[in-house]
Amino acid sequence: MEAESVDLAAFNAARSSVNVVRSTPTIAGRSSTTTDKIRHTIIPSVDPSPLLPIRGGKYGKSTVQIPRVGYSLYKTPPEQASRCVSLALRCGVRHFDVGTLYQSNSEISKPFQQYLDNGFTGLEKKGYYKDETPELLAFLDATSLAADRHATQQTAGFLSKSITTPLDGSAGRRARRESLFVSHKLSNDEQSTDVVTVKRRVKAAIAESGVGYLDLASIHSPATDRERRLASYRALIELRDQGFVRAVGVCNYGVGPLGEIAEAMGEENYRNLPAVNQLELSPFNAHADVVRYCDANGIAVGCAAWSKLSGANGPEEGWARVADLAKSRGVTKAQLLVRWSLQKGYVCVPRSGSASKIERVAIAQNSYGEVNDLVEDVGDSTFSLSEDEMKMLDELDIGYKAGKLGRRDGWGDDDVVGPEWDPTEIV
Repeated sequence: MEAESVDLAAFNAARSSVNVVRSTPTIAGRSSTTTDKIRHTIIPSVDPSPLLPIRGGKYGKSTVQIPRVGYSLYKTPPEQASRCVSLALRCGVRHFDVGTLYQSNSEISKPFQQYLDNGFTGLEKKGYYKDETPELLAFLDATSLAADRHATQQTAGFLSKSITTPLDGSAGRRARRESLFVSHKLSNDEQSTDVVTVKRRVKAAIAESGVGYLDLASIHSPATDRERRLASYRALIELRDQGFVRAVGVCNYGVGPLGEIAEAMGEENYRNLPAVNQLELSPFNAHADVVRYCDANGIAVGCAAWSKLSGANGPEEGWARVADLAKSRGVTKAQLLVRWSLQKGYVCVPRSGSASKIERVAIAQNSYGEVNDLVEDVGDSTFSLSEDEMKMLDELDIGYKAGKLGRRDGWGDDDVVGPEWDPTEIV
């Protein structure tokens, strides 16, 4: 199976690569100073660019543009997945966070295929929007236009084409696929010491999703063992070099398993380090040590969904302060956290279902376009958090572990040994 060709020149980011001297942590805790052409991936900014360049391509020698705000299929019931994806596409979302554990690949392949083949015309003809109200569709369309408008203003001409609205009809298929960013997570059960087996499983996921290739393939969790983790990672690197995936990442990795990869790949071969490490990251658990490691090694940091933070197991006092700040700024708590993650320099993938009107509206509310269009009546201003507000949110960090949060995203009940358990501390 041949992957479709990829145009990596869509966005030549101003913040690209520079020669720096860096201190690289190793698994033994030592430091080695090397001069590398390293691409900075964690850049705090009041108004970050819509696309973040990460390492990728054959031998990791080129870059891939990942949209900073996406949509996660985590906990989305399979029967809602197709509708969620069609709504997300309509409001300008182009980054989709999927995984074997989410059990929705076969469902999301249907709107993906219609969109890739014929654009929104195909989705409309297949009835994907027939049950939506005119008001919701107008909101989705306005959000998509806001994403394009802000991206164009923010990048000052670096974007040569729309990031959300490629040409409709069959002639625009290549442009539509290039604008999509599909990130797939390999489950623990799919990890193996046999590289060929892992590659076969990832290729099956590509075939099931119907998108031709993956923009990012990641190991969902380190909750297996060293042998399976490293063999599975080598398989993903081989798939990247063969063109089946554009970039390789990990999820929920702490400094220990990241150090395993660095040791196995060799300290000088930084191009084979993960492009992204996605964590359960919030003001309540900043994972400062992991973020520092990633920053020193050119690994982008991604935030997973925050749906459980407001539940019974959430940090009630801190969550109340988030709620108060959100109310004072006239935004939702989720929008506040999306904005926090953007200004920290992270990639984020909020989630929402489609069963209720509130959930369907939230898909657009938490998107790049809406988060950057919340003050559209105030000239060209963009909603942003002040330095004092960011400091207040950062001070909420209490190291809130996954064992307390109750989340199961890459691990199961049997893995969690107590309230202080966290996947980043497995190794």
